[in-house]
Amino acid sequence: MIAAASLALTLAVAEPSLAAGAYEPARGSAERAAINDAVRPMMEARLGAPVEFVVERMQVAEGWAFVILLPQRPGGKPIDLSQTMLADLAEISGDASLYALLREANGRWNIIDFAIGPTDAFWYGQPLYERLPAGLIPQ
Repeated sequence: MIAAASLALTLAVAEPSLAAGAYEPARGSAERAAINDAVRPMMEARLGAPVEFVVERMQVAEGWAFVILLPQRPGGKPIDLSQTMLADLAEISGDASLYALLREANGRWNIIDFAIGPTDAFWYGQPLYERLPAGLIPQ
């Protein structure tokens, strides 16, 4: 029993990344669905409904989430950007991937910052992103 308590204390103190690190919510989980549902209205306003997402990255830690989502129509059909409010992206890159930072408050996920089709790592050098939990954003 003392060995088990010692191991638990060691993991909690010496390895905080194991105790409180960023993780990807499981496919089909309520948490994953809630994060996707938080950004869906914003993307449907720009791309037209309905929109589904392919999750390229979804990391959650300490009430924060950072996602990279690829929008598509149900069943995996591509979205014709030229027929949407994001038609200018169709001419530039053809990429409408959504990068979003979310914060959980009062039982719901809220968008704090986002970029659609960014061409660089826009979060570098931004004070907010420098204060996020380790492992949340791509390095």
